[in-house]
Amino acid sequence: MPKMKPHSGMGKRVKMTGKGKIVSEQAGKRHLLEGKASTRTRRLTGTVELAKAETKRIKKLLGR
Repeated sequence: MPKMKPHSGMGKRVKMTGKGKIVSEQAGKRHLLEGKASTRTRRLTGTVELAKAETKRIKKLLGR
């Protein structure tokens, strides 16, 4: 049986916490920022925990 290889692109986009939760940067802060209010862009900074519906798929991609 071949080796399980983790998806290197997904590994760069998400991080696992110590308890196994998946954390990533919040979406919506890459482009078209002039049209967005500064309060909105400040709110989009930092990392957020991903939805539980996505965790199973992402853990499979990470090889965990």
